[in-house]
Amino acid sequence: MSRHRALALVLALLCALTTLTGVAATGSASAAAPSASSSRADFAPMQLGDRGWRVRVLQSRLHQLGLHSEVVTNSFDRETRDGVATVQRRRGWTADGVVDERTWLKIVSLTTQPTTEALHNVYAPGKPLLQQGDAGMWVRQVQARLKQVRWYDARVTGRYTQATVKAVEGFQAKRRIPVTGAVDRRTLTRLKEMTREPTKAELFNVVPSGPALDPRCLTGRAMCVDKTSNSLRWVVDGAVLETVEVRFGSDELPTREGAFTVFRKSRDHVSSLYDTPMPFAMFFSGGQAVHYSPDFAANGYNGASHGCVNVRDRAVVAWLFDRVRLGDKVIVYRS
Repeated sequence: MSRHRALALVLALLCALTTLTGVAATGSASAAAPSASSSRADFAPMQLGDRGWRVRVLQSRLHQLGLHSEVVTNSFDRETRDGVATVQRRRGWTADGVVDERTWLKIVSLTTQPTTEALHNVYAPGKPLLQQGDAGMWVRQVQARLKQVRWYDARVTGRYTQATVKAVEGFQAKRRIPVTGAVDRRTLTRLKEMTREPTKAELFNVVPSGPALDPRCLTGRAMCVDKTSNSLRWVVDGAVLETVEVRFGSDELPTREGAFTVFRKSRDHVSSLYDTPMPFAMFFSGGQAVHYSPDFAANGYNGASHGCVNVRDRAVVAWLFDRVRLGDKVIVYRS
């Protein structure tokens, strides 16, 4: 064999070995790292109606992001879907509430592995915000809210007594919150979710006197005009602050019934239609207004208005005029 022929044979053998090594290496890499497409194919999306442990883990992670309640279940419900959609919306993705792989990886990257306690709704007591011996408006708020959900039946006092402790314990036990009798952040949040803002009447044990108030009068600011009892009650957040006698229009010119708002006030008004004085007029429906009536003051119910709500106590209607604002409610009804 010539020297040139031997050198060519060695080069051929080296080339063959290099090719085999590359093939082996490529095969190993393929086995160790599946392609992205095969990874996506292996991920099973989660969506509304699904059930299982994965859903429980998802909910716990959403809770870490403030997008789900602390109580987790195996059911992919509307709350879960809305939380997922919020994650997607914040990133400019299609907010369909379906957990695809991209959404899941983003949620995982933003959260930590849920603890066994969190996944089984086992909670440690939080730092007390209110507890026995405390006093003040915050305690009134808690007592009034507990009264709304019928866990507290004593007077709202603003003092965190043993009766308040018992009510809080019952509320916590019902909702699988650590039973301490003290209000921590978890207890307060759950209580607020289940109740509305207490009215002044609820906070200070004010019981409306006289005929029943129309439910529309129990929130906000309202002149509550009762045709049955011939009364007008000024009500703020459910508390009756003033009551005055009134009269109404005749059968030919009746006072309209319904829910209205004050859209105009005129302290020294004179009717352009009837040329009669209407001091302290508070208009609520067309030309109909609540106002002082000298005729009502002189003749009582031996007469009628032209559709307005007449008041005969000048001092009270003047007091009311100074407090009523444009936009306040006027509820005219029969009890």
